[in-house]
Amino acid sequence: MPQPRDFAGGDADWDSLEEVDDFSDPRSDYEDQLKTTKRKKASVPEIKPPKRSRLKAPSRGVPSPTDSPTTTVDIPPQKPSRGAARQQISPRPLARAKDGNQGISADDLYNAVLSGKGAMVAVVDEWLDTYKPSREAGLLVLINFIFQACGCKGVVTREMFDSMQNAEIISTLTKEFNEDSVNYPLSTPGPRLKRFKASLCEFARVLVRSCRNSLIYDEYLFPSLLALLTGLSDSQVRAFRHTSTLLAIKLMTELVEVAAHLFVQQQTIQRRYDIENSKTAREKAPESLEELQATLYQLHENREELSSLMNATFRGVFVHRYRDKLPEIRAACIEELGMWLKTDPEDFLNDGCLKYLGWTLHDKQSPVRLQCVRALQGLYQEKEFIGRLELFTSRFKERILSMVLDKEADVALEVVNLLQLIQQSTEEGLKEEECGHIYPLVYASHRGLACAAGNFLHHRMKIMYAEQQQESFKSDSAAFIQMLIAFYIQCEFHEHGAYLVDGLWDVAGSELRDWETMTAYLLVETDMTDEEEGALIELMVCAIQRASQATAPVGRTHGKKILSQKDKKIQEQDKGRITAHFIPLLPQLLTKYSADAAKVTLLLKVPLYFDLELLGSAPRMSNHLDQLLSQICGIVEKHTDNAVLEACAHLACSLCSDRYAFSTRAHTTFSQLLDTLTDCFNSYLNELLQGSADDDDVYSAAVALKRIGALSCAKDPTAWKLFDGCLQLLSSRMDTMQLEVELVTSALKCSAFHLMWAQVNIVNSAPKEAEMKILKREVRSFCRVCQACLSVAQAEIRDQAFELLCDLLLLFSETSASSEPALQMLVHLPSDSLRSEMAAYLLDYVFSDSDEEELNGEKDDELKITQLQRKRNHLAGYCKLVIYGVLDLSAVTIVFKHYSKFFKDYGDIIKETISRTKLISPVQSAKTLGLSLQQFFSEMLTEDRSRQDLGEIRDLAKRLAMSFGIDLHRASKPLAALHMDGIRFAFRASQEEEEELQNVPFLEVLSEFSFKLLPKGRAELASFLKSVCPETALSWSSVRLYQRSLEARSSSKPREQEGGEQSGAVSTHNSPVPKRKRTSARASALDSSSVHTFQLTPTLTSTVQKQPANGLRTGEVSPQSDISGGSISTEKQSEEEFSPTSQMKAVFENKRRHPTQSALEKIDSHLTWLSLIDENEEEEPVIEDFESDADQDTELSNRPTPSVLDELFD
Repeated sequence: MPQPRDFAGGDADWDSLEEVDDFSDPRSDYEDQLKTTKRKKASVPEIKPPKRSRLKAPSRGVPSPTDSPTTTVDIPPQKPSRGAARQQISPRPLARAKDGNQGISADDLYNAVLSGKGAMVAVVDEWLDTYKPSREAGLLVLINFIFQACGCKGVVTREMFDSMQNAEIISTLTKEFNEDSVNYPLSTPGPRLKRFKASLCEFARVLVRSCRNSLIYDEYLFPSLLALLTGLSDSQVRAFRHTSTLLAIKLMTELVEVAAHLFVQQQTIQRRYDIENSKTAREKAPESLEELQATLYQLHENREELSSLMNATFRGVFVHRYRDKLPEIRAACIEELGMWLKTDPEDFLNDGCLKYLGWTLHDKQSPVRLQCVRALQGLYQEKEFIGRLELFTSRFKERILSMVLDKEADVALEVVNLLQLIQQSTEEGLKEEECGHIYPLVYASHRGLACAAGNFLHHRMKIMYAEQQQESFKSDSAAFIQMLIAFYIQCEFHEHGAYLVDGLWDVAGSELRDWETMTAYLLVETDMTDEEEGALIELMVCAIQRASQATAPVGRTHGKKILSQKDKKIQEQDKGRITAHFIPLLPQLLTKYSADAAKVTLLLKVPLYFDLELLGSAPRMSNHLDQLLSQICGIVEKHTDNAVLEACAHLACSLCSDRYAFSTRAHTTFSQLLDTLTDCFNSYLNELLQGSADDDDVYSAAVALKRIGALSCAKDPTAWKLFDGCLQLLSSRMDTMQLEVELVTSALKCSAFHLMWAQVNIVNSAPKEAEMKILKREVRSFCRVCQACLSVAQAEIRDQAFELLCDLLLLFSETSASSEPALQMLVHLPSDSLRSEMAAYLLDYVFSDSDEEELNGEKDDELKITQLQRKRNHLAGYCKLVIYGVLDLSAVTIVFKHYSKFFKDYGDIIKETISRTKLISPVQSAKTLGLSLQQFFSEMLTEDRSRQDLGEIRDLAKRLAMSFGIDLHRASKPLAALHMDGIRFAFRASQEEEEELQNVPFLEVLSEFSFKLLPKGRAELASFLKSVCPETALSWSSVRLYQRSLEARSSSKPREQEGGEQSGAVSTHNSPVPKRKRTSARASALDSSSVHTFQLTPTLTSTVQKQPANGLRTGEVSPQSDISGGSISTEKQSEEEFSPTSQMKAVFENKRRHPTQSALEKIDSHLTWLSLIDENEEEEPVIEDFESDADQDTELSNRPTPSVLDELFD
C-alpha cells in the first residue's frame, strides 16, 4: 500500500514557520516540470518493472511526516530541459480545429459557459472530439478559451503555441490586454457573475470526470493545462490571476476525488491479493495473482501520476494564492482546501495542511474567515477525523472561541456552529468557562447568531437536565423551565426576555409553549423565590407574545415579514390555545400578584394576545370576562404606578373596541370607574381652590386625576367635563406658586386629553358654532397656562407642559385643518412670546450639560439614559412644529447651531430636520443654515470681541456643508443664496468706518461651503464679493482666504486637463477606471509625472497580501520584476504574516526608490500595458490589519425600539 503524501510539506510544529519550502523563484522550480509532455504511454495492461519515471515537483529535501507503517518504492524523478515539451511536439495541421463543422472553437466553449444553459457534458464531449485526433489543436482551443474566460481579447496563434513558452505567451497577451473596464467575467456584478462562475466550475468538473479513465494519464493534457494555469496564477493582472487560480484549484479538487477513488480501489485489490496470496500452494491461482499484481501496479502508477499533478498544483498555485491580496482568491483557495481535506484525508489531513486553516482564521476579510470556519465544520462532522484534529484543536481553540465576537455576524454564527460540533465530537469538549463565551450571544441583535447560540444553550441544558431527571424524576419541560429561569437570572440581562425566548424558539418551541407547566408553577405553592417568579412571568409573557405574533422582536427583523399559510395556521392555533388556557386562569394570577406592580404589569399584557372574539362567542366565557374586568378596575383603584396604569389603559382600549360583541359591557364597566374617580376629585376641588386642603386631600385629588388621565387614553373623558375644574386648579396653583408635582402634571394631562378628544368629536359630528368658539377659547387658555409652566422650577411640570404644547399646537395647526374643513375655525397659532419661551426652553434644558455634570456615578447611568431620551423627545417635538409649518424656518436656527456640539446626542434628529426643511424650500433651508452660522458668529463676538479662534464654528460649517449632498447642480442655487447672505453679513457695516467691519472673519466660515460650488457659481460669487467689499479690505487675510476658496477648483481644472493631455500622449489605450479613490501617495504608472519621478515598475509582490519588511535597497532592481517573473516573497515570509505567534503588524508603503537606468528602460517598454496591472493592489494601501474581533463585539440588543426617527417624525 502506498505511503500517504503530505502536500503541504513540513513538520507538525505549529509554532514554527520553517516547515514550508523556501521558493525563491517558484516558477523555476515547479512550472518546468509540468511542461514535460512527451512521455511514453502505457499500452500493455500487464505492466512490470522497471517503473516509469514520474512527473513530480521537487521537494527540496523536506521530509513527509507520516505514521503509516506501509512503505513505497521511491521512484527517481526526471527533470527535462526547459521547453523540452514544446520542442518534442511535432506540429500537426489544425484542419479539424479550423473546420467549424467538425470541431468546437474557443468562442463556442466560452459562449456555452457564459450562457450556462447548455449541458456541460455535451460541450466537453464535443471538445474531446476535437482533442483526440489532434491533441495540439484541442489544447490550443482550450488555452484560447481560458484567456477568453479571463476577459482577454487576445488570441494564441499556432505559431505562438509552437515557438513560445508559457511565460512568453502570458507576457505577450498581457501587453495586448486592451480593455475599457477593470471588470472581467469573474468580477462582473449581478446574477451574471454567479452564473458564469458556476458554469466555469462545472466545466472543470466535467472535464476531469470525462478524462478520469484515460486522458488524465496521457502525460500531455493536464500537465500542459496546469502549467499554463500555474503561470497565469502568478500574474499581476487580476483577471488572469483570479480566473486561473479558480480553474486550477477546481481541477485539483476533481483530481483529488479521482485519487481518493483510486485509493479505495487499491485497498480493495490489495485485500484480494493478500487473501489469494495467503492460500496454500495447491489452492493458489498463479494467473489470478499475476492479474491482481498487475492491477495493483497499474493503480499505483496512476496514483503516482495524480500525486505528481496535485503536488505541483498545491505548491505552485495554492501555497502562493491562499495569501493573495484579493479576498475572493483567498476564500476560493480555503474553500477548496476544505474539500481536499475531507475528500482525501490520507494525503491531505495532516498538520502540514491544517496549518493553513489555522493561519487563515486570522485573515483580515470576513469572507475568507467564513470559508475557513465552514471548512473546519466539514472536518469536525466526521468522527474518524477527530483523532487527527487533536493538535489543531488544542492549538487554535482559543482563537476560535474569540471569533464568536467576530465583527461580522455571519462569521460568528458559523463559529458557534463549529464550537457545537467540537463540543459534541471531541472527548474533552468545551469547559463551562469556555461555554460562557457563547451563552450571551443568545441576546444578539442578529437573529441567526442568536438562534445558533440558543441551539448551543439548549443542547447544554438537555445534557444537564438529563442528569437531573434521573434524580428528581421531573419532566423534560419542567426541568428546562427551571434551568431557563436560573440562566435568565444569572445572566442579568433583564428586560431582554423577548430576545432570549426568540433565540430558543426554533429549538425549544415545544417547551416554551408549555403554558400548563408555567401556570402550575405560579399558582401552586412551590419553593420558588420572588425573583424566580418574576423571571418566570416575564419569560411566559414573552413566549405568549412570540407565539401570538409569530414574528421576531424589534431589531431582529428586516422589513415586514410575510407569513406563509403554514405559519398563519400555527399562529391561529397558538392564539386559540393561549386564549382557552389563560382566560380562566388569568383572574387567579392577577388576584395572587395584585400587590406586585412589576408582575401585574406583565400579566396585564397577556389579554392583548388573546383571540378576543372567542370571549363573545361562548356563553361560558361571560363569567371569565366579568372577572377580568373586575380585576382591571380593582388594579386601577389600588395602584398609582405609571406602568401599571398604562397597562390597564391599553387593555381597556382593546376591550372597548367596537369590533367585539362584548364592548358595551366593557364601556359600562370603565364608565362606572370614571364616575367613581371623578366624584373623588370633585369632592376635593373646592378645598383645593380655596387653599384649605391638607396634604392627604391633595394626594387623594392628585391620585384621582392621575388615574383619570391614564384612562383618558382609552376612553373619551369629555362627558365628565373636567376641563373647567382642572384649568381653575392650574390657574390658582400658578398664582400662589403652590406647585405639587403630581397634582399639576395630572391636571395638565387631563386638560390636554379633554381638548384632544373634543377635536376628535368635532371631526366625527356637526358641532354648533358656539361650541367651536368655546373650544378655541379653551385651547388658547390652556396654552397660556402651559407657557407659564415653562419657567417654573419643577422639571416634571416643565417637561409635561412642553410636551403637551408641542402636541396641541400641531393638532390645532393649519396643516391639520387643511385635511378637515371643520377644523378651520380651531386653528391656533403660537404667539411671539410663546415662540420665545419654547426656544428658551430648548437652550436652557435641552442644549445644556448641567444635568449630566451632576450625574457622575455608575448608579446614575440609567437616569442619564432616561433624561437623554426625554430631551430627544422634546427636540423632536419642536422640530416637528417647524417641519409642519407651525413655526417659521428661522425658528430652527437655535437647533442647527448646536449640530456639531451635540452631534452625538441629537445628530440624527437634526440631520433629519435639515433634510425635511429642504423639501419645504431648498433656498430657504440654505438661508436658514447660513442664519444659524451668523447667529453663532455674533454670539461669539458678543462674548469676547478679541476672540480669533473660529475652530468651533468652522467645524459646524463643515458638518452643515456635507448636508448638501453630491448633486452639485441641484445644490447650486441654495448654496449661492447662502454665500450671498454670508457676504452681506460680513460687510454689513461697510457704510461706516472700516474699524467696524468686525464680521469680515465670517468669510473664513463661509469658505467651508465653497468646495460644493460649480465653476459658474464661483465666478458669480467672486464678482459679487468685489462689488460689495471695499477696496481697502481686499487685502485682508479673511477676504483673501475666501477668494482662494472660490478660485481653487477653477485653477486646478486646467492643470488636470493639461496632465490628461500629457497622459494621453504617452498611453495609447484607455486605462481602467479605478474602483475607488486612491489613498496611496504614489502616482499611477500611466500619469506623465510617473515617468519623470522615476517610479519603479511594480514587482510581483503586489499579488500577495503583505510585502516583506526587508525589501529592495535603494537603487536595486529586482531581477524578477517583469510580469512573467516570480514573486520575491519567499514561502517562509508569506507564512510569517499568518503565524499565530507573530503580531499582525501594520504594513506601510515602501519609500520611493531611485531606479537605475535599466529600470527606466523597463518603464518605457512596459508603459503601454501597466494599466492592466491590478491598480488597486499597487496604489491602495495593503489590506487593513485584522483587528481583534473582541474589539468589534457583536452588538447585543440594548432595549431595541423601533426606528427613532420614524417614531419621532411620523
